[in-house]
Amino acid sequence: MQTFTLLFLIALLLSTSVQLWLSFRQMRHVAQNRSAVPEAFTDKISLEEHQKAAAYTVTKGRFGTIEMMIGTIVLLFWLFGGGLNWLDQKVIALGYGSIVTGVIVILVFSLISSIIDLPASLYKTFVIEEKFGFNKLTLKTLFIDTIKSTLLGVAIGAPFLALILWLMSSAGSLWWLYAWTALSSFSLLMMWAYPKFIAPIFNKFSPLEEGETLTIIKSLLTRSGFSSDGVFVMDGSRRSSHGNAYFTGFGKNKRIVFFDTLLKHLTPKQIEAVLAHELGHFKHKHVIKGLIVSLTTTLIGFAILAWLMQTSWFYSGLGVDNPSIYNALLLFMLAAPAFTFLLGPIMSWWSRKHEFEADSFAAKQSSATELISALVSLYKENASTLTPDPLYSSFYDSHPPASIRIAHLQKEGEKS
Repeated sequence: MQTFTLLFLIALLLSTSVQLWLSFRQMRHVAQNRSAVPEAFTDKISLEEHQKAAAYTVTKGRFGTIEMMIGTIVLLFWLFGGGLNWLDQKVIALGYGSIVTGVIVILVFSLISSIIDLPASLYKTFVIEEKFGFNKLTLKTLFIDTIKSTLLGVAIGAPFLALILWLMSSAGSLWWLYAWTALSSFSLLMMWAYPKFIAPIFNKFSPLEEGETLTIIKSLLTRSGFSSDGVFVMDGSRRSSHGNAYFTGFGKNKRIVFFDTLLKHLTPKQIEAVLAHELGHFKHKHVIKGLIVSLTTTLIGFAILAWLMQTSWFYSGLGVDNPSIYNALLLFMLAAPAFTFLLGPIMSWWSRKHEFEADSFAAKQSSATELISALVSLYKENASTLTPDPLYSSFYDSHPPASIRIAHLQKEGEKS
């Protein structure tokens, strides 16, 4: 066994074991605390609602562990069971050039992976989400969504992938810098184009109707100094009863989007508070900071890949017989998560820090009390657990646990 093979298997075993251990901790902690509603929520959430959230969390956790183990087995098959070698040889036999061959290999790999993941996706949607009353998706809508996303992925992804492979093979020793520039430009373009040209392919977006809610939102935007391309309502209820709100777009092409499910459950003042929180992310430049971190890690990744693809042990150590630019790219994407898993808690901590900052902004621009009531409503409607395992939460959760977040908002409200 090669040294790199051993290192990869150790990293994969470690990351998988830690994830399983954390998942079991989460399920045990939530189950142990299902018998009583946390004190901060006793007058807002019933025991029945609390226990539903606990059951939902544990059910998702159990299935998630099965998914994780199956995913690990599938990964080992692709690498050491001859899966990638078989696919590579089948496509090479078609007789195309290296770039076209690479595009086909990666696209077919993605297609096969999607087919392998399909049963789990169907089970989560039509069994778990259905059981807890969240699923609104039909098989017809799922089929149409799948066709649209596949065609869109090929139409946009294939040419861009060909560009990256061409740069890798033709741009010399600094190809990684050119490829990073291309990817960064592409990402910014997609951020700009997504709200107007891509999102409407899958969902209907309607301008928020005139009324109290829109009046309150316009007032908030004015005093916050924020401009957007409009406030829209998305038909999220076609697929799920979960509610959400988000900003999308880049530059002047920014949109504020509310799920229709969210608007049904919140009052106008609660909606203002939720929007104020989202505005806080922009005011604190969280989006730009996140983009900088993403682009920086991508640059580092390309630089590492440029070194790895020149070594023979990178390919042979991961079970691939044919060293090629497309196999190098594919292997890097498959192997990297095993080595970068422990960076997850750092990113989660950073994200939670941003959430606290956005909440503080919302408490000043709107109302901490209204944001608390909106969050409690969302916790209730989305069956979010109020008692996550602290260690699990520190690894995975991009938002602070409910009790900690509410306590922080109460302090901010007292300041305001």
